[in-house]
Amino acid sequence: MQLIKRIALCITILFSNQIAYSQNFAGNWQGAIDAGQLLHIVFYIDNTNGIYTTRMQSPDQSPAKITCSNTIIDKDSITITIGMINGSYKGKMIGSEIKGSWNQSGQSFPLDLKPGTGDVKAPNRPQTPKPPYSYNSEDVIYHNTDRTIQYGATITSPKGKGPFPALVLITGSGQQNRDEELMDHKPFAVLADYLTQRGFVVLRVDDRGMGQSTGDVKNATSADFAKDVNVSLDYLRSRKEVNKHKIGMLGHSEGGMIAQIVAAERKDIDFIIFFASPGVKIEDLMTKQVQMTSLSMGADSDIVNKYTQFYSSVVHSINQHNDPSLNKKIVTDNLNEWMNKTDPNVVTAMTGISDSNTKHKFIANFTSQLSSPWFQYFLRYDPAPFLQKINCKVLALDGDKDIQVDSKMNLEGIRMGLLKSMSSSYEIQELPGLNHLFQKCTACTIAEYATIEETIDPTALYAIGTWLDKHVK
Repeated sequence: MQLIKRIALCITILFSNQIAYSQNFAGNWQGAIDAGQLLHIVFYIDNTNGIYTTRMQSPDQSPAKITCSNTIIDKDSITITIGMINGSYKGKMIGSEIKGSWNQSGQSFPLDLKPGTGDVKAPNRPQTPKPPYSYNSEDVIYHNTDRTIQYGATITSPKGKGPFPALVLITGSGQQNRDEELMDHKPFAVLADYLTQRGFVVLRVDDRGMGQSTGDVKNATSADFAKDVNVSLDYLRSRKEVNKHKIGMLGHSEGGMIAQIVAAERKDIDFIIFFASPGVKIEDLMTKQVQMTSLSMGADSDIVNKYTQFYSSVVHSINQHNDPSLNKKIVTDNLNEWMNKTDPNVVTAMTGISDSNTKHKFIANFTSQLSSPWFQYFLRYDPAPFLQKINCKVLALDGDKDIQVDSKMNLEGIRMGLLKSMSSSYEIQELPGLNHLFQKCTACTIAEYATIEETIDPTALYAIGTWLDKHVK
């Protein structure tokens, strides 16, 4: 959740190496993927003593150039691999261009590359705060109790005499830095700036294994990330400018789920803001998300519904068996059953499967995604028992154009859970015209996140600020 990190084209820093052969592919190569909206891709390919390395940039998303894991040249063909996101580019040089395709998680998009000149301009993000600030801003380092994990963070606080109410910002799915940076948007920097100017201390933290934070990521689950948040809350309590009786959390997407886990156990939380957060079983949320994101890309509704049935049967079977060693068999059996009763054109449209090789690759990629410790925990999560243990004030917000966390389904789930809780007061709002990032959207697709200059719509910021003024200050 920010579930975009596992479903859309995402960028993750990896390691580099590899072998080269005859054709010289060195240079700056540019193209675009049409995934409902154009997503520009740039490969910066270097050839040093016959060894090729590649950096990749998605300028619609971020100015960062990240290192690809593998570059292989074979005569007039090139393969570039970005392993952690199951992504790769394969192309063939024809004349002065490279004709090829981008492949990720069983889906394939045409991607032809032309020689480029210089860097591609980063998108405009006018809401990103820039110094000098009207408040105090301090970069800090702190540790968990046994000092096995270091956390890098930024704490912002109002000038003047405190103590002030305070909150921790909790990022969504996937490793993210303290600004929750995505597609060159920095939502948490925008939130921290807005809330600190309204009189709140705000702590935003690099996720473990990201930026200045350490800690195991490969085997970590949302429960481990909840432990990280507990450390951050304890750090906030140690700060002299913080009002110890008015400490809370704002969790975006999976961050709201993590806040639920934390609040179910702690009795010193004064308030929580759920920002596009799950309110129903993740199994149901993910099935709905697959359906909505596929439809947003223009896929035929009948085709999408058929694929959604397959996806739902897989995740339900995995939850029923609760044995990761069976995942490959579950995926294979369900896929075979679905393919036997489905038009081959539908199968190819939704999975990229056209022969035994692409089928094998789809099964391997799908199984790998479903089998990580994080996804195993995530897929089995049910918010209801956690919501029912909450005993603090709650604001739940979602945009009605969110195609990753369906607003009506999830806000109703949160409402039902809080009805049985000890919460002293809660408020649930559906904000019209806003997507999963709380941007005012037009196409309201995942690809559009990158093309919208706005990072967070003022109506969402105002909803948070006025609620905090009324219920916390």
